[in-house]
Amino acid sequence: MSAQKKSEEFYKKLRNQLYETASWPSEYLYKFIVPTDPEKIKQIEGLFDNLGAVINTKESGKGTYTSVSVNLQMKDPDAVIAKYKEVADKVEGVISL
Repeated sequence: MSAQKKSEEFYKKLRNQLYETASWPSEYLYKFIVPTDPEKIKQIEGLFDNLGAVINTKESGKGTYTSVSVNLQMKDPDAVIAKYKEVADKVEGVISL
C-alpha cells in the first residue's frame, strides 16, 4: 500500500474520531516533534500565527528534538486535518502526533 493511501486512510479515520468525540467548533491540541532547529520551530509557529493559538515548546533531554504543542479553537475536523497537512507539507522532518 502506498504512503499516500495510508495517509488518506489515517486522515479519514481521524476525521471520524474527531466528529465522534467532540462537538464543533472545539479546542484542539496539536503536537509536533521536530529536530531542534530554531528555523523549523519558527515555521510551525508561523503557520498558526494570528489564529489565537497558544504554543508551547520543550526540548528533549539531549536537545536533539523539540516538542511543539499548539492549542487553538478549530471550526471542524476538516479544518484540523487541513492544518496537519499544511504543516507536513511546509516543515521538513516534522512528526505529527
